Amino acid sequence: MAWSFDAGRPIYLQLVEHIQQKILNGEYQPGEKLPSVRDLAAEAAVNPNTMQKALSELERGGLVFAQRTSGRFITDDAAKIRRLRQAAALAIARRFLADLNQLGITPNEAAALLDAAQTSYTRSDDSE
Repeated sequence: MAWSFDAGRPIYLQLVEHIQQKILNGEYQPGEKLPSVRDLAAEAAVNPNTMQKALSELERGGLVFAQRTSGRFITDDAAKIRRLRQAAALAIARRFLADLNQLGITPNEAAALLDAAQTSYTRSDDSE
């Protein structure tokens, strides 16, 4: 199934974000070999050159590395992945708090809302 993209932003950056998300959420494990550029491009329904550019960007960031003749692999630096996951979560939390602030909700009220949401989320998981 093709990945979905926002027409207002460069596709290669969205590919970087998509693959990074798969790394951070554990879909791609540390040290795991990535599919080939052509396979990833076909999966995303993009030009292989665009996928190549995205993978090169991930290499520059240290999340992916290439082994000559063997392909590309996810970094096996689990601490780096943990740090990036924490940074991504912090960015989400800051956006969440900013959005709630627009509604006049304080950080303390937001914490209470999160507690309530977690309780109902946990209950819905238990009922499955």
